[in-house]
Formats: sequence, structure tokens, C-alpha cells
Amino acid sequence: MIQCDYNNDGFMDVFVLRGAWLATEGAYPSSLLRNNGDGTFTDVTEEAGLMSLHPTNSAVWFDYNGDGWLDLFIANESRDLRDENRNPCELFRNNGDGTFTDVSKECGVDFVGFFKAVVSADFNNDGRPDLFLSRLDGAKILLRNDGPAGADRSPRGPWKFTDVAEAAGVTDPPASFTCWFFDYDNDGWPDLMVNGFRIQDVGDIAADYLGRPHAGQKAHLYHNNGDGTFTDVSKECGVNKLLVTMGGNFGDLDNDGWLDFYVGTGNPDLTTLVPNRMFRNDGGKRFQDVTTSGGFGQLQKGHGIAFADINNDGEVDIFSKLGGAVEGDHYPSQLFANPGHGNNWIKLKLEGVKTNRAAIGARIKVVVPDGDGERAIYRTVGSGGSFGASPMRQEIGLGQARVVKRVEIFWPVSGLTQTVTGLEINRLYRIREGVAAATPVELKSFKWPVK
Repeated sequence: MIQCDYNNDGFMDVFVLRGAWLATEGAYPSSLLRNNGDGTFTDVTEEAGLMSLHPTNSAVWFDYNGDGWLDLFIANESRDLRDENRNPCELFRNNGDGTFTDVSKECGVDFVGFFKAVVSADFNNDGRPDLFLSRLDGAKILLRNDGPAGADRSPRGPWKFTDVAEAAGVTDPPASFTCWFFDYDNDGWPDLMVNGFRIQDVGDIAADYLGRPHAGQKAHLYHNNGDGTFTDVSKECGVNKLLVTMGGNFGDLDNDGWLDFYVGTGNPDLTTLVPNRMFRNDGGKRFQDVTTSGGFGQLQKGHGIAFADINNDGEVDIFSKLGGAVEGDHYPSQLFANPGHGNNWIKLKLEGVKTNRAAIGARIKVVVPDGDGERAIYRTVGSGGSFGASPMRQEIGLGQARVVKRVEIFWPVSGLTQTVTGLEINRLYRIREGVAAATPVELKSFKWPVK
């Protein structure tokens, strides 16, 4: 399930995905649930033109044509390539009137494969959101958004996407599941994490812990070089590990300004009970495995991961949806309460005007003092990783900084870079596109029960 505001009415809607892993038995419809703004939802799948019967667990909302309305890409699963079992990926253009048009073929993105994740980011910072597709049955796909392909350059016309995965150096691992874009080193360029999903058995996990040979496929962290290419930095950053990630997301657990990540593990096999893992970002240089020290040790299967400050105390918590593919492989979900680490923070809720109202794809730069200079902390509005959706409200750690010098926001549709000053630490602000002054919002917080 992933959220969005597809009709720009200020209320978050929900898209529900179904049928994953089930091949020909997985021809279930996905559902678009419109938020009515009164605590109820209405299923508008058919009237919106999104009725589609394909197995999938992955989709992403992004405004590919820059018209201010969120479009939808669905990464469908094809377990084999025989005609009767082909489930092409789908791109639905938002018409701005509550309906969508399938433009998959005219945009050349009706790929067929065993896709398990799709994520979006503007990896080359050209103002247009791109796509990355993770699959279990072959090389990855990095679709660079090259803009309108029609003679009139209309956003309603055909669009050009180019697969540049090989040229960019992001084709591995051969079998992968979850992935996400995040700027782990705060250089202003979105980096890419791709998690392997192939093991012979759980013995491979033990072998990886012991540094012994195994047949599994490890995770890959790709550093964005800022020139359209990536460098695999998995080994030097300490994430070249066998994780078998089924759900994953990121957030700043200790509010130091560096993004950490948590992965839920496992696969449909009942015997695959392997550790879920928490990795702390050590200053953008490497990741530390803090699974045990942070109290995250867990062998049950992690299907969905979300980072959010549930109790509004300024510290980001983690929700983990656990359980396997069959009813007997069950375990209660977990909410990891963050006790706090003494660092400062700021929360930003963006509202687009020309850009989509949920501000998905807007880029944030928070500038704070750092010694005799400045430090920049970068975020992009979205739901985070794959197989688990975090809030659109951005929860940004500031470390020991006591002052926010300025916040710069790039709005992708208007092209406006908006600078906001006068913000206090440890507060939530609502910022509207093109409005100079930010609006402070009071948060109601509560304490976690003490055992």
C-alpha cells in the first residue's frame, strides 16, 4: 500500500497492490481508495481508469510530465515470458480530472519481467523524475526521463524514457527485491541501494556472518557521481552483506542529519527465518550494523518497514510489518519506540501549488552552522523505500546545531528554488510553494508506556 494525493485536494489517498508471487493465480485488481476528507474512503478504481488485473506488490507515484498531477507507474510481475503469462508494467498518466490514461506503450515502458520494486528520484538533477526497477530475473532498469517526445512538446503527448542502467553502472545484483534512492552522504545527489534476494538456504546467511563462501547475492550501495554514473561503494561502506531484504526503508534514527536504514528479511520459504538488520550511517562514510545494540534483533519475516515520529516527540520510530506468505508463518507487527539521542531536529510539511499538492519530488536543503562554516542536509519528499511507506512529512535531524540558517526548497514543476529563513529548531512548519513565510504547527505529543 502506498499513499498519494492524486486529485490535489489536500487529503492523502491510498493505492492497494495485490497478487504478488502468485503468477497466473495473481490476477487481482489493485485498488485506488479516494480520501473523502471526513474519515472515510471510496473505491474509485474503475471510474479512475485504473482497473488492472496483474500480480504486483510495487508501484510509485511521480509527476513524470511536470503538469502538477501525480502519475502512477506499476511494476507488474511475470514469472515466465510465455505470452499467456506476460504482465507488462504500466504507466498511467493523471488527466487532472480524477481519471488516468494508460500510456505505457506510447512511452515505451511496458517492460516484462519479474519486477519486485520500483522507485523514483531525479538522479541527474535535471528537474525530471526518473525511475529504477528492481527484478528477480535479470538486470536492473534505470529509466532516465528525457522529456516529451511529441512534436508539440505537450505533457499530454508521448514521453521518452531511456534505459541507462548499464551506462550508469547499476545493473547488479542479478536477483534483487527492495531498493531505494537516498542521499546517504549529503552531497545533493540521490544515491541508490539495491538489495539482493537469492540464497541457496539459510546456511548462506550464517556463512556470510562468518565470512565464508556462499551462493547468495549481496546488497549493493551505489554512490551517485553527479555525472549520470554511479560507483559501487558497498564494500567500503560496510553494506556488502547478504540481507535477503523483503521490506526496507530509511530515516534518521539519531537525528544526526545522516540517513540510516532498516531492512526486513526473509522469503516465502517457511525455513527462511533470518535476522532483520538495522544500519546506522556514520557521517556518510560507512554504515554500522547496530541491530543488536539498538534492540532490533528479530528473526521473523519483515514485510513492510516505515520510519515515522509516531508520538511527535521529535525522534523517529520504526514500524515493522512481520509475517510470511502463508497463514502459519505469522508473527505480530512491531513498533520500535525511539528513546531519543539528544540531537535537534526540524519537521517540514510541504504543500505544492504548481507542483503536486503533496510535494512529492520536491527537494529540500537545510543549512545549519558547522564550526566556522556551514553544513547542508538534503531530503526529497516521498514515501521512502519499497515495501513500506513513510509519511510525506519530512523529519530532519540537525545534530547539535542550535540554529537553522535557511531552508532551500526546489519545486520541480515551477522550477522555483524557494528560500525560507527564521525557522526555529525542534518545530514543525508548513511551507507552501511560493509563499515566503512558513507557518508553525503545534504538535500534540505523548509518552510511550513504560514497562
